Amino acid sequence: MPRNRKIGSVLIVEDDTVLALDAQDALTGAGAKQVDIVTTTEDALVHLRSAKPDAILLDVYLADRDDGWAIAELVHEVGPRPPKIVFSTGAPADIPPEIAKLGTLLEKPYSHEQLINAVCGSAPKGLLASLRR
Repeated sequence: MPRNRKIGSVLIVEDDTVLALDAQDALTGAGAKQVDIVTTTEDALVHLRSAKPDAILLDVYLADRDDGWAIAELVHEVGPRPPKIVFSTGAPADIPPEIAKLGTLLEKPYSHEQLINAVCGSAPKGLLASLRR
């Protein structure tokens, strides 16, 4: 994968180890400066207290909570330049429309190219815009 796009630090919040490691490998291969993985909402919040990633790849349904998008709500409240949010889900219709507006949507399974484009691209204005991609 070409390294012509700027990718800073990324936090992957994913409880499926294979998917998390695959995403980490794709992002690292595309030139990401740092890619960290956490598996629970609690671990994500702990990580976000000490680090401010440029982007967050966020599984919507985690083992500890079925509303992983709560992390997206929180990061948008913490400051003027929140991390880019990329939602990762097999059930895009389950994300409330007001939450979907906070980020880009990737429907599982997605390709490495789709992942890199989502992390590097600008956030769509809402769920319908993301589904059109």
